[in-house]
Amino acid sequence: MSRKNRPWLFYDTTASVCTTCLRQVEAKIVIKGDDVFLDKWCPAHGSERVLIADDAAYYRLGREVYVKAPEMPERFNTPMRHGCPYDCGLCPDHMQHSCLSVVEITEHCNLRCPVCYAESGPERQTHRSLAEVEAMLDAVVANEGEPDVVQLSGGEPTLHPDFFAILDAARARPIRHLMINTNGLRIARDEAFVARLAGYRPGIEIYLQFDSLHDAVLQQMRGADLADIHARALARLEAHGLSTTLVMTVKRGVNDDQIGEVIQHGLQYRCVRGVTLQPVSDAGRNVDFDAARHRLTVSEVRRRVAEQSGLFTLDDIVPVPCNPDTLAMGYALKLGDEVLPLTRHLGPDALLAGPRNTIVFERDPAMKEAVFKLFSTNHSPESQASCLSSLLCCLPAIAAPALGYENVFRVLIVQFMDAANLDLRALKKSCVHFAQPDGRLIPFEAYNLFYRGERIEKTREIQAEIAAATARRR
Repeated sequence: MSRKNRPWLFYDTTASVCTTCLRQVEAKIVIKGDDVFLDKWCPAHGSERVLIADDAAYYRLGREVYVKAPEMPERFNTPMRHGCPYDCGLCPDHMQHSCLSVVEITEHCNLRCPVCYAESGPERQTHRSLAEVEAMLDAVVANEGEPDVVQLSGGEPTLHPDFFAILDAARARPIRHLMINTNGLRIARDEAFVARLAGYRPGIEIYLQFDSLHDAVLQQMRGADLADIHARALARLEAHGLSTTLVMTVKRGVNDDQIGEVIQHGLQYRCVRGVTLQPVSDAGRNVDFDAARHRLTVSEVRRRVAEQSGLFTLDDIVPVPCNPDTLAMGYALKLGDEVLPLTRHLGPDALLAGPRNTIVFERDPAMKEAVFKLFSTNHSPESQASCLSSLLCCLPAIAAPALGYENVFRVLIVQFMDAANLDLRALKKSCVHFAQPDGRLIPFEAYNLFYRGERIEKTREIQAEIAAATARRR
């Protein structure tokens, strides 16, 4: 008897939420050719199929090879009552501590960006009090002990009236690396501000919004002509030696053809430590977002980096083991005028020539541990530079100079899931968390979908339904 076959490979089962009602639903991962899909079914709203990767081999690499044991926080903050994602956070069902903790200090901003996930703008005047910010910093420290990376965000954090008091509060705590998430307007316009900011070196980094070099694109993404602002901000950061990451929100058909241009631009500055690429997601304001036209998967962005950068190959951009579904990273070394891609030498299939013999990386536990440490956001950027320095001597035909953070150039792809592509298995491994004054730390995607502003009312409604159903079963 002949039997019908499905026209795809069933790879795994998981859970998600219905894009319409945000209630938890069953889901499965299926592979059709090179495409990987999340198939969901809601009893009320039917089936959904969402593309989550267009490179099945790369997707499987993140699921089967670049995987590390979960690292837990020092404490959990909320009990398990309603199930993921309605118990944030962090509840004991979460499988990753906070590699990067975000502290939003204001809702106020001097731009009203069409793609803002926080819906900030000039009309929003609310600032967190210094006491609230200190409580948020204390929550991070209580969870992490010595947090590796804390990012001050908003809104536009440089507009907070107590901005430097907040920096002092952060420096008074055992935080290894502090980032300022900024659009760069104040940096471009206020020399005295930048000079004072430079006084907090080392251990501080500017996370500079940088979607394009062209005002026509910046108008679409940010609603303003910012090319000159970015140029002046970078000039000031370079002059003061302030470590900087260029942060590019990437939207298909708008600026995804400019990834290589931004990477090459960053390489021209001593202060730029790399480029972070964030595919746009359906969260916050996000004016005119159309998933079919604008959404990019990690594998698509990875391919564009390889095609456009003139530096990295596909082998240089690998999954980050702490959350390989949503994070990918590539490293290069800046040695004078020379830039050397590093990642391709460290993959699990690479044959590395040691000083006395030849080793297979994947069979050497010490080397594997070192590389997993390197490709994780579970430590500060400076400690990543130390990993690079110690690993360089293992590479063939490369001498090992004394390296510092100024020699690092990294490309990081960070995909923040939305209701359509939310995989609860990946959400439980989220390592980017929002700190709250009440001591909670909430995963980035869960916060934007369920716990920000008016969205909390929908979440409470779902929680009440779950509690009522649980009571009936009893």
